Amino acid sequence: MDENKKVQIETYLSHLDGLSSRGRQLRDKLANDPSDESVIADTRAWQEDCGVTINQLSGGSKAHWLARSFSGAFLMRSADGRAAEGAAPAEIVNRLLGVLGQAVASISRIDDGAAIPATSDAPPPPRRFDFVHNLELRPVVEQAYTESRRAIEHADFDLALITTCGILEAIVTDALEFAGERVLAASGAPGKIVDWSFVTRLEVAEKLGIIRGGCARLPAVARAYRTRGESGPRATVSEREALTAGQVLHVVMRDLDPGR
Repeated sequence: MDENKKVQIETYLSHLDGLSSRGRQLRDKLANDPSDESVIADTRAWQEDCGVTINQLSGGSKAHWLARSFSGAFLMRSADGRAAEGAAPAEIVNRLLGVLGQAVASISRIDDGAAIPATSDAPPPPRRFDFVHNLELRPVVEQAYTESRRAIEHADFDLALITTCGILEAIVTDALEFAGERVLAASGAPGKIVDWSFVTRLEVAEKLGIIRGGCARLPAVARAYRTRGESGPRATVSEREALTAGQVLHVVMRDLDPGR
């Protein structure tokens, strides 16, 4: 991927992250006082900013799947599925956060063969994991990736984080196994891969230069995803933690597939 496209992608992702952060703050404020005029005004301004961004990402086409998702966020469906009157402000904000999540997932899949913005009328295809050496593993992680993005869209951040970390561990383990036992032995890590913890696998992969230092951003709850709840109640996963884990996954995927 050329540098200009990388800059474009990072710019869009940063902007979408900022919009999502504003949206979460507005959602919390509306939950506390849905009649606050200043919050309602800020919400309308935020919705307009979202609309401008979605329009850019949709190539100005109202038929684009992302533009349709944005428009649909403002509608409340009747029992038979038909559009009825507008939804409540807090609900609209929550739905738009889901649309922004879809935009992030779409941009993260862009490669040299796609333009920015993308103008397809259909939802993006499943994320490909052709860089995975284990052919049987590829369809598994592809499906898991789709499920992790769906979990984000439905605000199931616990499931999103667990699924994302599972994908991360699977693709890093695949890369370690491909490196071979002799290379792994040189890392100084004791035992075999099957006995290593999630964190150990990441550390060894970084030490061997298989991946870079992107995993340093993983939240503590992600690092302990295997053992969550073993020593007490499971901690609640926040949206930011789930999104950060997803961002780290994308970084590692680029490390393992530098030709993208």
